Amino acid sequence: MTIRYLADANLRHAIVLAVRRQEPAIDFSSAQQAGIAALPDPEVLAAAAAAGRILITHDLRTMPRHFADFLKDAKCPGVLLVPQRLPVSDAAEELVLIWAASAADEWVNRICRLPL
Repeated sequence: MTIRYLADANLRHAIVLAVRRQEPAIDFSSAQQAGIAALPDPEVLAAAAAAGRILITHDLRTMPRHFADFLKDAKCPGVLLVPQRLPVSDAAEELVLIWAASAADEWVNRICRLPL
């Protein structure tokens, strides 16, 4: 199954644009497109799970805890944590590589910090 991404509301939109520019075939939904911009983290995780999308976020502080809590009751397509200081080009390159070199089922219930 092909990887699909969902940007958290706090993710720099420049990363979404850079990924789409590098690989137009990637299905990468913004928080605004998905209607999750104002939702709390647990609801964002639920929305990502319902849509079958890996969540991409800058929230390294609270998202790991919410992710662990979420896994107690449900499965998650995965979460990728992008440090704020990681350059947009590096973040986009990592996300394109993950999309090209792996399958969606490899990320289920995993949380990873970029760069890998």
